[in-house]
Amino acid sequence: MRLIPRFLRTFIALAVLAGLGSAIAAFVARGRLTSAGSATDHEVDVVAIYGARTFASASPAFRRANVTAWYGGGTLDLRAATLDPGGAQVTVRAIFGGFRLVLPAAWRVEVRTLAVLGGVGDGRRTDLIDPNGPVLTIDGLAVFGGIGIVSEAPDLDEARPEMALEGADAPT
Repeated sequence: MRLIPRFLRTFIALAVLAGLGSAIAAFVARGRLTSAGSATDHEVDVVAIYGARTFASASPAFRRANVTAWYGGGTLDLRAATLDPGGAQVTVRAIFGGFRLVLPAAWRVEVRTLAVLGGVGDGRRTDLIDPNGPVLTIDGLAVFGGIGIVSEAPDLDEARPEMALEGADAPT
């Protein structure tokens, strides 16, 4: 009977130490990892450590993005971008945080991720995906965090009125 309380104390102590170590590592990394790239660049880096970051791409031949969310989160909006004909790759690392990828509904996506006490999900409608289009490969890791893939983001559309006007409500 004495073994169970000892195990629990040891487990809790190790969990607290791991959490503190992760927080300190994120603080150090915050000064070293930075976002890079503009809206028309073909390759970008998006970093959200202890904060939030939203990045929208309008690249004519999008090829690569590295996304890091560590005790933070954000959004990578690729709806105005065009995939490179050879395909593209997004690498996402969500550690105690989360990131949302907003993609056109027709893009083909291959997800190759590992989730450890976290999750990865594609919430897009599968009937709208173009089976002949280029492929966006999403590689990643979610540790106590999440990666979400969607094709609609009403919160972003409010900030971009030209996108909100597309469709049936657009003036003629």
